Amino acid sequence: MLKLKFIGLLLCLSLLALGACGSSPQADNGASAAEAQAAAQSALDRLDGQVGRPKDAKNAPSQQQPSGGQSASSPTQQQQTTANNSKTKPAWVDSVDSVFNRSQYVAASGNAANRDMAEKNALANLTAIFGQSIKADQTITNTYQEAVRNGVTAGWTDNIAMQNTIKTSASMDTLVGAEIKEVWFDSKSTYYAVAVMEKAKTAQLYNEMIKANQNMIENLLKMNQADKNSLEGYSRYQFAAIVADVNITYGNLLQVIGSPLPAGLIKGDNYRLEAQNITKTIPVMITVKNDKAGRIQSAFAKAFSDIGFRSGGINSRYNLNVDITVSPVEFPNNVNKFARIELGANFIDTSDKSVLLPYNFNSREGHSTVSEAENRAYMAAERKINDEYKILLLDYMSHLLPKR
Repeated sequence: MLKLKFIGLLLCLSLLALGACGSSPQADNGASAAEAQAAAQSALDRLDGQVGRPKDAKNAPSQQQPSGGQSASSPTQQQQTTANNSKTKPAWVDSVDSVFNRSQYVAASGNAANRDMAEKNALANLTAIFGQSIKADQTITNTYQEAVRNGVTAGWTDNIAMQNTIKTSASMDTLVGAEIKEVWFDSKSTYYAVAVMEKAKTAQLYNEMIKANQNMIENLLKMNQADKNSLEGYSRYQFAAIVADVNITYGNLLQVIGSPLPAGLIKGDNYRLEAQNITKTIPVMITVKNDKAGRIQSAFAKAFSDIGFRSGGINSRYNLNVDITVSPVEFPNNVNKFARIELGANFIDTSDKSVLLPYNFNSREGHSTVSEAENRAYMAAERKINDEYKILLLDYMSHLLPKR
């Protein structure tokens, strides 16, 4: 199965599967959300070779799919297009535009020694028309898909139709907005296929997806100032940035097909900047038991300040509580003295007493004297915090998803 991935979020491309349900150039451009979702799965199955094709005869032609605007109520109703074995070469083999007018379609052809590969090449060539403009960073793609799968987005949309639109997008990672319109075998050694996407339906469904995401962003950012200046507020703006980036890729596709862009498209970086500003309003109180010359407290404070948080403050909502234990370690017949340091640090939200990020480690250091062994133990702890705590904090914050 060819996985033509471009944002992993190809909601609208999945919805565009209505065009793969046997529509002709004269088919109605309207599409209900239910039809779109059913058609998307149907087209995905068909493109993956799961329906309409015997498992033991990949190149065998199947029954002709009915023409006209047919709604896809079940994936199993989809049939593979019958291969044309005529000796007369179709016009689209040499020029797809001669059959599928550019004003109405995006189309591309492909060929290979077998039918499967010819269809895959046609779909790959169709995707290539859109280029890199419709691809999002893989981290953004993964985070968006994970949030939808885990139900995070369900509470941030105003109606079920929008929820279903977004769910459909996250469930698809294959170009299913394209339809294999025709296949021709030259009676010698080569199969030719043409993949087609209807512009009108594409524009309609992409606009629907953008509006659903814009609605989600609007709801994410509805909060009072106290809620905004918190890690929850930070997570909302961070996720809004991800959704906005997804919308930008959808807008890019609309531009490629010459469709007007919907109003209000904003780059994700706008929301990321505000998320960064939020961290500057959040003080973190750091308390360390059994510190030595303030080394451990300074190391943790630096990690937080490097990200943008302020350290200090009385009655701060967010506390880092650090407990250190240093104990001697004896080794028979060894003249050196050893000290073990054990450190536990819990980043806590005092509003509900939850531990946001636990952090623990222990180390053993030695020297000729007990005091110097302990000193080295603290130095080792300081180095470890400097090396890894900021990274752990950033990773934790990158996985924060808004709750509702």
